[in-house]
Amino acid sequence: MHTCSLSWAWTGRPAEESTFRRLFAGLDAGRPDQILGLWATTRAGTVQGRRVIAVDGKSVRGAREPGGRVAPHLVAALDAATGLVLGQEQAHSQGGETGAACDLLAVLDVSGAVVTMDALHAQHTTAEQVLEQGGDYVLTIKANQPTLFGQLKKLPWKDVAATRRTERSHGRRIKVVDVPGWIEFPGAAQVAQLRRTTTRNGKKTVEVVYLLTSADARAARPQVLAAWVQSHGHIENRLHWVRDVTFGEDACRIRRGAAPRVMASLRGLVIGLLRLAGWDNIAAGLRHHARRDHQVIGLLDG
Repeated sequence: MHTCSLSWAWTGRPAEESTFRRLFAGLDAGRPDQILGLWATTRAGTVQGRRVIAVDGKSVRGAREPGGRVAPHLVAALDAATGLVLGQEQAHSQGGETGAACDLLAVLDVSGAVVTMDALHAQHTTAEQVLEQGGDYVLTIKANQPTLFGQLKKLPWKDVAATRRTERSHGRRIKVVDVPGWIEFPGAAQVAQLRRTTTRNGKKTVEVVYLLTSADARAARPQVLAAWVQSHGHIENRLHWVRDVTFGEDACRIRRGAAPRVMASLRGLVIGLLRLAGWDNIAAGLRHHARRDHQVIGLLDG
């Protein structure tokens, strides 16, 4: 464990910014994430009756060392129902983001939960780990898995009738079928075709992706699977985007030691606390509580 020696005389005023910067740089980076994650787990919610844990990574670009060294890349696990960060792990050269995600999952309680991950993590080892820990997975399959993607694309989707296993809403259409026996993927029970239609500046764009899940048709009807997939977007839209835009994370030049990771953890904590307090607009919540910090901090004890 890294240690940091600090001393100052109590003046009745808050400590200087430099004091916190030195303190954070010397901390054991994983310890704050572990403590905050345990607290967040006690407040986890459900999406369509299941805990949904969204896992994804984000680089802290402002913490890149002079000379172009790689910026710290942090993989977070988000409780999709509440917006609370359940854990965080830093990626290293060996294994990269996928290795960090597996390390993160290993310390989380995923028993009975659904773990949603993007195409980068559609790996046999990741799926097996989720299953061994008692959870289900929902993995996105794209062209980075060319063989599997091609197999799924060739399934007779046009013959899947618009029955209770097809849902159309919010520019999304999902069709779900049982996994054919000739598709080899650990624990896979259902495969889905997800069609997303968006219109920007009058231009219509259609994206088609495929999903694999270990949850069977009884546990994950099309509307349930669609809700789980939609909630995965919260980690990008309600956490990473807010850290960047509202908190200016990529403009922050704090680089030393564990400080970038600790700062990311604290940003995630503040976002989660404000969401628990009912704030959807985090910037507005920050302004409101600028002189009422005790109202939000009190949620830690609630």
